[in-house]
Amino acid sequence: MKTSWLLAAAVLALAGCRKEEAGAAAPPPDVLVAEVLQRDVPIYTEALGQTRGSNEVEIRARVEGYLETVEFQEGSMVEKGQLLYTIDPRPFQTALTRALAQQAEAEADLARARQDVARNEPLVEKNAISREEYETSVAVERAAAAALDAAAAEVESAQLDLGYTRVEAPVAGMIGKTEVQPGALIRRVQGTLLTQVSSLDPIHVRATISERDYLRFARRAEASGRPGMHADYELILADGTVHAHTGKLSFVDRAVDPRTGTILVEVSFPNPGHLVRPGQYARVRVAVETKQGALLVPQRAVQELQGLYSVAVVGSGNEVEIRAVTPAERIGTLWRIESGLAPGERIVVEGLQKVRPGVVVAPEETEIREDALEPRGGAAASPPPGSGGPDEPAAAEEG
Repeated sequence: MKTSWLLAAAVLALAGCRKEEAGAAAPPPDVLVAEVLQRDVPIYTEALGQTRGSNEVEIRARVEGYLETVEFQEGSMVEKGQLLYTIDPRPFQTALTRALAQQAEAEADLARARQDVARNEPLVEKNAISREEYETSVAVERAAAAALDAAAAEVESAQLDLGYTRVEAPVAGMIGKTEVQPGALIRRVQGTLLTQVSSLDPIHVRATISERDYLRFARRAEASGRPGMHADYELILADGTVHAHTGKLSFVDRAVDPRTGTILVEVSFPNPGHLVRPGQYARVRVAVETKQGALLVPQRAVQELQGLYSVAVVGSGNEVEIRAVTPAERIGTLWRIESGLAPGERIVVEGLQKVRPGVVVAPEETEIREDALEPRGGAAASPPPGSGGPDEPAAAEEG
């Protein structure tokens, strides 16, 4: 029995020795290593806004009556002056005929009054009639002239009302859905909304920026000799793509909103294909400065643990050093490193879970792609970590 226990102990000891020999002979871990990218990069400020037409017009009825026809296709492009609706014109044609008749009557009255004045003028000089009778005829002439002016105004008003039965597009653009159908009673008092027309080229974006960003950008623009915040703006759509055309500032509101500490800006973008429609949410960004010789690393290469950030630097002899770094803005899928790295250093970009301080690795060389500066349609530089941005790095993986 004792011999059996001794034999079992010897076997276990031999197995342990073999495991230690196997552990000592384990190859260095394979990792993907890249040299820190150094480039001049623009730093953007960004604001969330909403698109609107360069002209936004509500089409409302200017006369009351029954709608006869709708003369356009909903969602189509219309030209300025194009017929959109017709309202039953018969009551307005009748009113115009009545006004014309009243005008003719006023013209006849004026002609008769002028004849009376012309006849009485020589008679009063010969004392054939009294001065009072002559002055009465002159007053009647003046009253007839005023009545004719009033009748002419009634004719003009009736002509305008008759013209308003043909509702035409005041601007060129894309027309929306009709709010009324033939047979509906159009009210003048409430100003019945018929439809809306939006001019899509150019398209405008209204957004609010913080007072701090406004001052930062305005001072930089003034220092560069281009006051007024003139610059090339970019429009980032909801799917992350960048609009093909850059825009120009249309206006800056006169005052900062004291409740929010923001100021309203509007940027105009060419939109020849009418891709962008009013009402879309979009981001407007503009470069406020350029960082010269910025050091850039992939966001996945940065580990975060309890608010501290680090990267794995591969030094001489392929030995790993865990280096504390200070990240700044996110630019695309890359992170600008403010401190902790030097140009030319190599970092681990894949396989971080395999490395520890002092471990020797088997590096496979790769490059940090410059197109990572503009991934997913051109994401702008994000705020530095700790500001609550949506792209905070994942916590360090536990081995």
